[in-house]
Amino acid sequence: MAATPPLYDTYLRAPLRFERGEGVWLISEDGTRYLDFAAGVAVNSLGHAHPHLVEALKAQAEKLWHVSNLYDVPGQESLARRLTAVTFADRVFFTNSGAEALECAIKTARRYHFAKGHPERFHVITFEGAFHGRTIATIAAGGQQKYIEGFGPKAPGFYQVPFGDIAAVKSAINDETAAILIEPIQGEGGVRLAPKEFLQELRALCDEFGLLLILDEVQCGVGRTGKLFAHEWAGIRPDIMAVAKGIGGGFPLGACLATEAAAAGMVAGTHGSTYGGNPLAMAVGNAVLDVVLAEGFLDNVREVALLFRQGLASLKDRFPDIIEELRGDGLMLGIKAKVPSPDLLKAIRAEKLLVVPAGENVLRLLPPLIVTAAEAREGLARLERAAEAVRAGGGTAAA
Repeated sequence: MAATPPLYDTYLRAPLRFERGEGVWLISEDGTRYLDFAAGVAVNSLGHAHPHLVEALKAQAEKLWHVSNLYDVPGQESLARRLTAVTFADRVFFTNSGAEALECAIKTARRYHFAKGHPERFHVITFEGAFHGRTIATIAAGGQQKYIEGFGPKAPGFYQVPFGDIAAVKSAINDETAAILIEPIQGEGGVRLAPKEFLQELRALCDEFGLLLILDEVQCGVGRTGKLFAHEWAGIRPDIMAVAKGIGGGFPLGACLATEAAAAGMVAGTHGSTYGGNPLAMAVGNAVLDVVLAEGFLDNVREVALLFRQGLASLKDRFPDIIEELRGDGLMLGIKAKVPSPDLLKAIRAEKLLVVPAGENVLRLLPPLIVTAAEAREGLARLERAAEAVRAGGGTAAA
C-alpha cells in the first residue's frame, strides 16, 4: 500500500489520477476516458491541450518567464487594452487567482472612499451563500461559517444579507457602506442566478448612495453564460469586477477590472504582486481572448447551452424523483437533487462523466466552452444512465 503523501489534508479528493487531456476529455493513468464537464471548476474554458493555448505558452516559455512588476510587461499592456476595449473598465490589475482579484477589488473600493476623504466608508455588503475565495478577507466577505471557523475573528467590514432581497440591501446601507459585492451566479452557493431586475436595482442603489458595485465573475465570466460576462444580460455596468478561472484557460491568471474613477485611489505603492501579470500568464490570457472573441464563438456557446438545457429539462421531467430543480445559465448549470447529491455524483462518475459538487445538494455542470452538440448529447446520455442507476438503487447509487 502506498504511503500517504506529505500534503496538507485539506482536500476530499476523488481517487482519480489523470495523465493527459484532449478537448473535453480527460484520460486517466490506466487509459480510461472521462467526459469532463467539470473543467477544473470552470477553469479549462477551452478544454484540455487547446492547440492555440499550447503554442502561445510554448512560444513564450522559450523567451521569458518572469521579470516582476519592476519593469514594463508588454503582454500586460496588450491584454489590458483588449479587456478594456470589450468591457466597462478603464483599468486592469493582474493577479494569479480569483481570491487575489477579489482582494484587489475590495481594496480598490475601500481606497476609493479613503481618497475622497471618507476613510470610515469601508464596509461591503455581500450575500448569504456567496463564495469569494479562501483568504482571510474573502472568507469574511463570503460569510459562510464553515470557511471562517477556526481562523480567528472574522475580518471586519463585511455584512451579509439574503440573496435577492433588495429590501435587506437597502436596510443595510449606512454612512460606513463603501460597496456592494455580488456574484451574478453563485457557484459554490448552489448555482443560484441573481435575477436581472435585482442586479439592476443594485446598480440603482449604488448610484443613489454613492456606493461602488463590485461583481465577482470569477466563475461565471469569460463566455460561460454565452456573453463575455454574465452581467451583460442585465444591461448593467459595474464599477469593479473580479475575474479569473476561464480567463487563463487552465493557467493561473486573474484580473481586477475597474473604471477610471473607481481605480483613482490605487496609486503607486498601494497594491502589488510579484507574480501577477507574468509573461507566461499574459501570453495564455491573450490566446484565450483570441478564441473567445472570435466571430461566432459565443454564438456557438449559446446554441450548445440551449440544447444542453433542453436535454436537462427532459431528464428532470423523466426523473422527478431524482432531479428537483435546474439552475444557472449558459454552460454554468446546476442540478438540485432530490436524492443525496453524493449518491448521484457517485453514479455520474461511474458513467465516466465529471461534474462538480456545490451547496444546497447541487451538482454543477461546467463543460468547456468548446463542447460540441454531440458531446453535450453524450453527457446527457451518461446523466440519464446515472439517474436510472440511482432510481434502481432506491435513491442511492449502486455499489
